[in-house]
Amino acid sequence: MSADARKTAEGLSYLTGFGNEHSSEAVPGALPEGRNSPQRAPLGLYAEQLSGTAFTEPRAHNRRSWLYRVRPSAAHPAFTRTGNGSIRTAPFTEAVPDPNRLRWNPLPEPAPGTDFLSGLWTLGGNGDAAQRAGMAVHLYHANASMERVFSDADGELLIVPERGGLLLHTEFGRLHVEPAHVALIPRGVRFRVELLDESARGYVCENYGAAFRLPDLGPIGANGLANSRDFRAPVAAYEDVEGPVEVVNKFCGNLWSATYDHSPLDVVAWHGNYVPYVYDLRRFNVIGTISYDHPDPSIFTVLTSPSDTPGLAGVDFVVFAPRWLVGEDTFRPPYFHRNVMSEYMGLIEGAYDAKAEGFVPGGGSLHNMMSAHGPDRETFDRASAAELRPQRIDDGLAFMFETRWPVTLTPHAAGADHLQQRYDDVWQGLERHFRA
Repeated sequence: MSADARKTAEGLSYLTGFGNEHSSEAVPGALPEGRNSPQRAPLGLYAEQLSGTAFTEPRAHNRRSWLYRVRPSAAHPAFTRTGNGSIRTAPFTEAVPDPNRLRWNPLPEPAPGTDFLSGLWTLGGNGDAAQRAGMAVHLYHANASMERVFSDADGELLIVPERGGLLLHTEFGRLHVEPAHVALIPRGVRFRVELLDESARGYVCENYGAAFRLPDLGPIGANGLANSRDFRAPVAAYEDVEGPVEVVNKFCGNLWSATYDHSPLDVVAWHGNYVPYVYDLRRFNVIGTISYDHPDPSIFTVLTSPSDTPGLAGVDFVVFAPRWLVGEDTFRPPYFHRNVMSEYMGLIEGAYDAKAEGFVPGGGSLHNMMSAHGPDRETFDRASAAELRPQRIDDGLAFMFETRWPVTLTPHAAGADHLQQRYDDVWQGLERHFRA
């Protein structure tokens, strides 16, 4: 945590566009011309391909990048098992899926010296990481920057800060991410997290399945929701550091550690479309009704990880961004519903318009498949009697990880002190109004 780090973060430049074929070099002449792997790479660098998809996947979905680095990734000693801390991975078999509606307060403050990795705390998830299917919900709290380097072979990491800025040092360069932004670290990409404030807290979706992509727009047309041009990828920046560096790899649910004799963040140039990125959620172009009724929350999808069934996501990332409500003769908060999908919701700032109390920034709720939920009694009473003038919702920023399978909790999430014990009470007092 330093003024220099924040100055660096705020002065970064980026490449723009989602899924683009980017190229970047930190030293002029580091990128080879006309080929990917020449007999001798420029400047004495090593050429290396990083593949995020199978070689034979269709071109539209194929993700890979070529890296030109000081040392090849293969130059490292053996990894050995290390402790997993509070990180857990699918399949989640220590508990049975819970049909009850659940809600948590924020994580307690971490012990001194807790970095991003040691501060990761798994709430639950589904699927099987080894089969590359499903997802996990993690939270993090940290008060120290990482000295070590981390990579996740099990899935890509969507980082959603709620408190405190982060400077992400990746193999591709650096990303600055603040609350109201999200950052995506692709599967297998090495990175470390530097704190820009005294402490940091937030959420992480670990996506074991197909890489997140922008959803199809269908009848919306060519524009709307998250615009491709608003996604920012790093420019090349490398660390030429000699000396011991701990590198931690998450592989099939366990953490493995090795001590390198150099920093693996030593990529001097790169080109490709398998890259980390950052996105400002306030740039989301909200599409909503201008006549009546409340659109389904799928209209707020920022990113989706598709499954083999068209239209059925392994996980969607949904944001409830600032917007206008103008529906006529319409109950404007999110309606009561039961859903075949399972929903974990978090709050980045402010208040959520369907919950008057108890749902606070840094906290979260879980509504597994077919569990009935919706506005609390106070919200229902207020919205049912409100004068229906145009209404601006700009005092809150909430999001949702929505997934095709039930989320099974970890034992430490099911028994957490910050699990709210009387969440069901928010629906008590919803009176009978029926008159025949």
